[in-house]
Amino acid sequence: MKIEQIYTGCLAQGAYYITSNGEAAIIDPLRETAPYINRLQKDGVKLKYIFETHFHADFVSGHVDLSKTTGAPIVYGPNAACGFDCISAKDGELFKLGDITIKVLHTPGHTLESSTFLLKDETGKDYCIFSGDTLFLGDVGRPDLAQKAANMTKEELAGMLYDSLMNKIMPLADDVIVYPAHGAGSACGKNMMKETVDSLGNQKRINYALNQPDKAAFVKAVTDGLLPPPAYFGLNVAMNKKGYESFDSVLKRGLHALTPDEFEAAADGSGAFILDTRDSAAFYKGFVPQSVNIGLNGDFAPWAGALMADVKHPLLLVTEEGKEAETVTRLSRVGFDNILGYLKGGFAAWLQAGKEADVVDQIATADFAREVNLSQDKVIDIRTEAEYAAEHVQDAYNRPLAYINDWIKDIDPKEHFFMYCGSGYRSMIAASILEARGYRNFTEVAGGFKAISNAAVPKTNFVCQSKVMKAE
Repeated sequence: MKIEQIYTGCLAQGAYYITSNGEAAIIDPLRETAPYINRLQKDGVKLKYIFETHFHADFVSGHVDLSKTTGAPIVYGPNAACGFDCISAKDGELFKLGDITIKVLHTPGHTLESSTFLLKDETGKDYCIFSGDTLFLGDVGRPDLAQKAANMTKEELAGMLYDSLMNKIMPLADDVIVYPAHGAGSACGKNMMKETVDSLGNQKRINYALNQPDKAAFVKAVTDGLLPPPAYFGLNVAMNKKGYESFDSVLKRGLHALTPDEFEAAADGSGAFILDTRDSAAFYKGFVPQSVNIGLNGDFAPWAGALMADVKHPLLLVTEEGKEAETVTRLSRVGFDNILGYLKGGFAAWLQAGKEADVVDQIATADFAREVNLSQDKVIDIRTEAEYAAEHVQDAYNRPLAYINDWIKDIDPKEHFFMYCGSGYRSMIAASILEARGYRNFTEVAGGFKAISNAAVPKTNFVCQSKVMKAE
């Protein structure tokens, strides 16, 4: 028996590849299936099952394409109604894989079909659980995503999750290994650890959710402090539940090379969203007007999903040369399939064609430290509320990037402001969005608070509630 965790950092997502005696199973696969097919062929094993812990909200799974290619059935837990052929397993149902057995533990609460897969080794001993979004390391799945589909409140779902954990997970032995679907950085929980594998015994000791005195305390603990889910979550659930266009077709369409003239005509004629995935250090010096910058070298897919929201809206790409396929692939993981093509030759070709370009007004940290007058100048910190509370530029206003669609309408276009984030990644996203919507009255601080923290700029960790922007 071999178990491999295939962890994708930008999504904070764990897929699992299991083999035993010539047979294989894959749990919660990513959208692109070629790596799995290649691995199966290399290992000389047959894919027997594709297990899905639930209908994922934060990414599009590769279950449909993988099943079509291999013939392996897709297995969900109870209550799973799919728009394609799938097995909705019974609670306690056993699936034989080579010399091992996988048992379905129905653990609703995050969603109604959510299930944990218990792997029993060759001797029949409980070896590990693939806990999906039921149990994370340091946290549990948020109970507010399935409210509409379940016609239940988040408190009712949290109570259901409590029963699932107490009755199905907690009775298992301490030496059982926990393999969750996500780690720190995922929006599917609020307090996940950076580690991606742990023992159940350790989680019983340190996980706050597993150490509440009763159900009422658990419900309060897991529902407090939940941020609004990203807008694209519901659309990803629908794709995972009903099916989707094959990844190969999406990739082929997205890799349509467009000359600068063709790119410009496509942008004007389709109303497409122009996404520039270059690093912020290159973007601010020049870009195609109306482009939004979300760099590949960061939390690319989650921010794309959170800020663009409508996965069906047409996209045009500006990338570094050679990064086109990676960009299309990573967008497809969160459901952005309507990619019309990319700018052939990148931004350099745009300039060579004599096309109009735009820039972001950026200031070096040392210059910011010399020039800013905190008694007169307005400074906006677009980091999270927790980052802001820990330390920030004195008198800075907190406007988290995640809420930019809420606070952008309150900006006075005649009042200049400085803007920073943690390292420059998020502030460049915000800068590009602001410029795309006609705002020019700001200066982005290079290097973000990481650089500012070492500069002679007054700072504080005092939180003035009137300066914190919350979601409506």
